[in-house]
Amino acid sequence: MNNPFFTDFNLPYDAVPFSKFETEHFIPAAEKSIELTMNRINQIVNNDDTPNFENTILELETSGEELDYVMSVYWHLFGSESNKDLKDLAERISPMGSKLKNDILLNSELFNKIKIVYQNKESQNLNNEDIRLIDVTYKNFMRNGANLNEEDKGKIRKIDERLSILSPQFSNNVLNAQNKYELWIDNEKDLEGLPELSINMAKEEAKKKDKKNKWLFTLQYPSMGPFLNYAKNRELRKELFLAYGRLCNNDEFNNNEIIKEIVQLKHKRANLLGYKTFANYVLDDRMAESVENVYGLLDNLYDNCYDKAKIELDELKKFAKKLDDIDNFKPWDQSYYFTKLQKEKFDIDSEMLRPYFKAENVINGIFKVANKMYDIEFKELKNVDTWHKEVKCYEVLNNDKSLVGLIYIDLHPRPTKRSGAWMNSIKDNGLYKGKVRRPHVQFTANLTRSTEDKPALLTFSEVETVFHEFGHCLHGLLSDCKYSTIGNTNVKWDFVELPSQIMENWVSEKEALNLFAHHFETGDNIPDELIQKIKDSKNFGAANMYLRQLSLGYIDMAWHTRTELIEDIEEFEKTTLEKTALFKKNKNTTISSHFGHIFGGGYAAGYYSYKWAEVLEADAFESFKENGIFNKKLASSFRKNILSKGNLENPMKLYKNFKGRGPKVDALLKRDGLL
Repeated sequence: MNNPFFTDFNLPYDAVPFSKFETEHFIPAAEKSIELTMNRINQIVNNDDTPNFENTILELETSGEELDYVMSVYWHLFGSESNKDLKDLAERISPMGSKLKNDILLNSELFNKIKIVYQNKESQNLNNEDIRLIDVTYKNFMRNGANLNEEDKGKIRKIDERLSILSPQFSNNVLNAQNKYELWIDNEKDLEGLPELSINMAKEEAKKKDKKNKWLFTLQYPSMGPFLNYAKNRELRKELFLAYGRLCNNDEFNNNEIIKEIVQLKHKRANLLGYKTFANYVLDDRMAESVENVYGLLDNLYDNCYDKAKIELDELKKFAKKLDDIDNFKPWDQSYYFTKLQKEKFDIDSEMLRPYFKAENVINGIFKVANKMYDIEFKELKNVDTWHKEVKCYEVLNNDKSLVGLIYIDLHPRPTKRSGAWMNSIKDNGLYKGKVRRPHVQFTANLTRSTEDKPALLTFSEVETVFHEFGHCLHGLLSDCKYSTIGNTNVKWDFVELPSQIMENWVSEKEALNLFAHHFETGDNIPDELIQKIKDSKNFGAANMYLRQLSLGYIDMAWHTRTELIEDIEEFEKTTLEKTALFKKNKNTTISSHFGHIFGGGYAAGYYSYKWAEVLEADAFESFKENGIFNKKLASSFRKNILSKGNLENPMKLYKNFKGRGPKVDALLKRDGLL
């Protein structure tokens, strides 16, 4: 077959030949891969030998190697670098993957064989990893309808096929809506207050559209964030703030009907599988275990932050009144006066820190941190393909020069890339074509890019984002498992943010900052007094940040615990967020309509997991604070017990193996100044 997916290009480490793929390659490759997979499934089903681990579970584990590759590359490009034709392909390729998944998971003959292996696993002389794969495989089939009657299996198929179309539609709408919005400024006075870097970026964006005497601001965070933080023109701040809030809400790219259908279908699916709501279904396979436990966490944090958040907001209102005689304080004033008050109280703001956070230095910084902790080295590869000229690929080696894996890094916004930051596994660690392969991972973000006269200088928040996503990458890279299904980042969803969120802690530590926070012009280390200001101001506004995260968690849980149909999304959100609201709701704005995490990603009934994992990471980081942030023995334990283990054991057991006890919420509340 003349298709790059089935051609060996002899790239180092069998790297992906990204430049060789064209839109027309994906469907034929998917069709061929599905055919190969189904042939192997049929061989399992038609095997007359007694079902055992090797002829059933292991054969199933490796049955979809080609399709995993095709789908991994496609969905990676769908988010990171795709034109309209490639994006439109989602409505064909997504249902193909969904159908195959159900052809396997709803296959009664296959499940009967798996059940026999599951029931006789103790008599087969298997190791713990083999037994874990049997357990996870059996539960996966059970949770996806293997025990249903044929009529209900048919209903599951129809639901999954429709969901496979709706989710990419939602994501495409958000990207298209963001790309369409433009805030043009032609009066230099309207730029008052904005940092030079922000103005220069807007100038260059305008030049790309052949408008040299104007400035263009967009809803991409590197453009929107500084505008809301610094622009003195209150009406323009309002326009940008509301434009973001109105994304995909009854506009040209309306997502509201898509949301309602997604929620209804997920609820019906959960009911078919014997669960009261979709949240009950999801949480049955999470650390949190139940809806009650999730609300217990959210409410506990709410009780610790709501009154403090009101006090913080009152302080901002008084400051705005004193500074600019603002009486009717609005949400689009919050970031602006927060930035000014932070500067007054702590003599610090994000622009002061940018010169010390040149993007290349930050990337070198995460490499140095990883080297000091885990004895791994990063070397740029020039002889591999990438999906864009800005992307860099690095080989990662242990100190004995054995391969850890490959990491691709893609830092800056493009119209062909969805917003936000994320890590994906392009090739998982695990058994592939008879050998255990090392992983290829990627880290994609939308960070401040360079201008004509300045390199890419990041905000402190952006540096935290880099460390966060790199934590996910380490989780993927340092996986040391035989089977990909139970390795890599394939862990319970409320455990997956522990490796990422714990890494953010290093950004505030002098010992780590001195490795990479050098002035982009002078090369001087970030001054000690500036590091102290970072620490002193760290918890300023923390309660409001908590409340924002809790609001998103409450919305997510409300959507996925409701049994009745939601007609009016704005009213639904207003009612849901009544307890967390510090402002009157703005008309025609919603969160749900562009809430990609839960409607375009995998966080449905799982957004709480950020806070759940924060409890774990704050508690875990206390050990590093007490014993040294680069303590080799402790880092080795974290690698051995958390990063390398994937889903080989229950995550609470893995955590206790590292910490010596279960997690306590006190460390989080204490660190964030809420205790």
